[in-house]
Amino acid sequence: MSDIFRVLALDGVSPTGLSMLESTGRISVTAQKGGLKEPELLAVIADYDAIIVRSQTKVTAKAFAAAPRLKVVGRAGVGYDNIDVEAASERGVVVMNTPGGNTISTAEHTFSLLLALARFIPQAHASVQAGQWDRKSFQGVELCNKTLGIIGMGRIGGEVARRAIGFGMRVMAYDPYLAHSRARSMQVELVDNLGPLLAQSDFITVHMPMTPETKGILNATTIAQCKKGVRLVNCARGGLIDEAALIEAVKSGHVAGVALDVFETEPPPADFGLRGLPNVVFTPHLGASTAEAQESVGIEVAEQIRDYLVDGVIRNAVNVPNVDVRALAVLRPYLSLGERLGQLISQLAPPRIDTLTVNYSGKVRDFDTGPVTRAVLRGLLLHAVGPVNDVSAPRKAKGLGINYSETKLSEEGDFTELISVQVTAGDVKHEVAGTFFGTQPRIVRIDGHTLDANPNGILFIMENRDRPGIVGWIGTLLGKHHINIATMALSRTEPGSRALSVLNLDSAPGEEVLKEITADEDIYSVKVVKL
Repeated sequence: MSDIFRVLALDGVSPTGLSMLESTGRISVTAQKGGLKEPELLAVIADYDAIIVRSQTKVTAKAFAAAPRLKVVGRAGVGYDNIDVEAASERGVVVMNTPGGNTISTAEHTFSLLLALARFIPQAHASVQAGQWDRKSFQGVELCNKTLGIIGMGRIGGEVARRAIGFGMRVMAYDPYLAHSRARSMQVELVDNLGPLLAQSDFITVHMPMTPETKGILNATTIAQCKKGVRLVNCARGGLIDEAALIEAVKSGHVAGVALDVFETEPPPADFGLRGLPNVVFTPHLGASTAEAQESVGIEVAEQIRDYLVDGVIRNAVNVPNVDVRALAVLRPYLSLGERLGQLISQLAPPRIDTLTVNYSGKVRDFDTGPVTRAVLRGLLLHAVGPVNDVSAPRKAKGLGINYSETKLSEEGDFTELISVQVTAGDVKHEVAGTFFGTQPRIVRIDGHTLDANPNGILFIMENRDRPGIVGWIGTLLGKHHINIATMALSRTEPGSRALSVLNLDSAPGEEVLKEITADEDIYSVKVVKL
């Protein structure tokens, strides 16, 4: 029976998603409604293969160090600031989020704040609650025929744009990754830099992830470029708007109003400079706080955790490229071949490798070859650092000073498809290549020698001068030591030249056998490779 995966679900993740996990029969779930402080998490995390959190529990570097079994952390939501992604990657742990589950909820909340800001709805409500009937103090502005600037046109920004167009607004957008054709189909005006958007927008909303590049994208300089009387909304991440600069701009009147659902420090301190001002609207990080959104992200993250633990499918990962189920089905044979080629070349080459290049030719070029390259890295590093995965392999390689790359070659040569792995170690170069004969993986080249070898089990690889009887002598010698030859592949360019023999053995020869073989002056090198 397959092993049971253990999942720890914290912060009140949707029970529907957790029930779906347990229904697989392969996953056991421990759940609690609240979060865990770091000492509490450290006390239990070693027992789990996966953790699901929302925003309350912080998964720190100490937590990852204490979790040898941990394979994946799922964040039920868009942001993942409470997860140390760097530490996760170092430990080979996949970090996933759920970017689609709260899209509508956050877009609707953004538009709610936009309307509340334009019409002073919270302030008017408070006034009536206090027994007043002050209509003059709460004269607002219409959204129709106003310009909305959207900074960041991902899923949420796109949904906000749809609603704004429905209200008769002109929409300008800034997103360096959005194609102009896509912007036209969304009926928004895409600008290549922030300047025109800032100068022309009556309202501005931000919808970008928090990165070193986006932090403080609205700061003292950019806010000063805004049209006087602009109104700002942030339902994305605290820190996208520099709060110190924002406070000054609101107090000076340059910014006519601001609505914030997120803050640099949550909750904001008692002396927060915007508290008490008449033209601000606050909500306590409610963007994803709808019953539908919480149910949706809980189910979505549970499905992603299930697919990764049970099938190896990666979706919505933030520290490794995604591999969906269809791509995985196509790539699986290539992944296996790539890993074996990496193992093979690591045992042929010197230990200190400087560069690794994976070349693809033939029909394999039509696929996303990134996962195959990472499989090659896994095989290459197995004997150097032990087992690694798709997350940790690239980092470990770079940590060892290995510069790796991949190329797609137009020439197909003698094969319908070919994966070639080349390494350099100082002045030494090695190359191995593999392909498929039907569905069977084969090694077809080793250091310039063309052959047909089975990439499985124990390989005895011998370079020698081609002379009559040498192969028979090797067979007799191995037989004397009760070592059986399963298959044999030979390669030479001409009689008497340098030849290569690859023997698949049922057991590995010991040191005394290898010494006896290499004592022959016509044998240049012998390697025993385990795949």
